[in-house]
Amino acid sequence: MNYNTFLIKYAEIGTKGKNRYKFEDVLCQQIKNHVAHLGEFSIRREYGRIFLYAESEYDFEDLIKELQKVFGIVGICPIVVEQDVNFESVKNSVLAYVKEAYGDRTLTFKVNARRTNKKFPMGSMEMNSELGHHILETFPNMKVDVHKPDVLLNVEVRNEVYIYSHIIKGAGGLPVGTNGKAMLLLSGGIDSPVAGYMISKRGVELEAVYFNAPPYTSERAKQKVVDLARIVSGYSGKIRLHIVNFTDIQLAIYEKCPHEELTIIMRRYMMKIAEEIAKKNNCQALITGESIGQVASQTMHSLACTNEVCTMPVFRPCIGMDKQEIVDISEMIDTYETSILPYEDCCTIFVAKHPVTKPILDIIKRSETKLVDVIDGLMQTALDTVEVVEARVQDLQA
Repeated sequence: MNYNTFLIKYAEIGTKGKNRYKFEDVLCQQIKNHVAHLGEFSIRREYGRIFLYAESEYDFEDLIKELQKVFGIVGICPIVVEQDVNFESVKNSVLAYVKEAYGDRTLTFKVNARRTNKKFPMGSMEMNSELGHHILETFPNMKVDVHKPDVLLNVEVRNEVYIYSHIIKGAGGLPVGTNGKAMLLLSGGIDSPVAGYMISKRGVELEAVYFNAPPYTSERAKQKVVDLARIVSGYSGKIRLHIVNFTDIQLAIYEKCPHEELTIIMRRYMMKIAEEIAKKNNCQALITGESIGQVASQTMHSLACTNEVCTMPVFRPCIGMDKQEIVDISEMIDTYETSILPYEDCCTIFVAKHPVTKPILDIIKRSETKLVDVIDGLMQTALDTVEVVEARVQDLQA
């Protein structure tokens, strides 16, 4: 069937009471942003409902794929609209819909009628009965099953009548831009893009920071992270990626600090720099892809040492997940194949053979005193030379 109208369903937004309209405003804007490159579309709102209208030719599959990336949408329903609100017109439209959508297929069905327009003379139960009777009479291949039907035929009587039977699952969550902004520590691995996706799904706008270590890491490693940011931006919207030259800081840590503490001390300075950049860009939190026990720097002791340098909240949405759970999400959001490209990041270049797994904060701080003569200047240089790339999914596809 050719559809020109889509009913967009949300769930969590409906719990926002008097603030619901604010969330709806953002959701409508996000929908417009996501579909703008696919054709001409318009949006109309009713209470509890959002309608998307195609005003030009478009590709159905591309539109659905794009709408499924909009956080806040739980269901996408291609609908047929009947503007003549009387039972005879509704009946004819329903029968035409069933014929075109299902034809001679042998299926079970149930009619689910809802009437919010109280001027319509028939109640919901009566409509269910009458429409079901006409479908059975017209399509002998179809049978009623009120418990587990193959087809749930929805008929909503409002100022117009909306007929649909397909509800395509959306991403859920809350619209991006309704819950502030956070800074994602984005590496070239599997976990951090997943962490960014998960926090963005809660309505949080993303910026990102990547720690580059030339010449120990290649331009391909840097491009890999830019590409990951672009893929995630397909869900979150444009991401400003802050690329920090971390080489001199890493070399200083490597030369002056115990090698078994390299990873912890390096992570502490990454968090310090990320927080400074976050503050300058009006972010309210940091995001990492850490998961308890996955590597030496992610034990409970190590995470406590890392957290100690931060004043901002640090969100770790992958913290209780095992690797396969994280991989499953990365495959779903299409970051996995890019994440496993064999280009090393700065965390894997400067790695200790036997990293400490239960660091003691006082000992770590004592080791950091060996950096006191150089670290402030190195950090300032790193902050002063940050490169900013605007990552957009459209650039990935170009």
